[in-house]
Amino acid sequence: MSKQSPVLSLTDLNAGTPCCAPMSEQRIPAQTAAVLAPAFKALGDPVRLQLMSMIASAPAGEICVCDLTPAFDLSGPTISHHLKTLRETGLVDAERRGTWVYYRARPGIMRQLASLLQIGMPASA
Repeated sequence: MSKQSPVLSLTDLNAGTPCCAPMSEQRIPAQTAAVLAPAFKALGDPVRLQLMSMIASAPAGEICVCDLTPAFDLSGPTISHHLKTLRETGLVDAERRGTWVYYRARPGIMRQLASLLQIGMPASA
């Protein structure tokens, strides 16, 4: 019988509860790391990190691609590529309305990533 944690599926990333203990408390199982790594990798690019920040902090909870593109000195296709990466890794949802696409952060996966990075305060602090 294996002592490893159960395999984390993509649907677990949308749950309101943490997928696993913070990495400061316990080692991340290989299966969990394999599921979470693409999201961290996507956020490792400066443009995608800025896009994610703009999407997550949008006042109405969503933002039009027409408001994202002018914020960068990049071509439309390049911005589209970065947004596609964020969608494919499950960090954002997109909805087409007429000729524009609106993006929303997926709070479940954002909570999962944040909880994994939590560092507790030492008892002596």
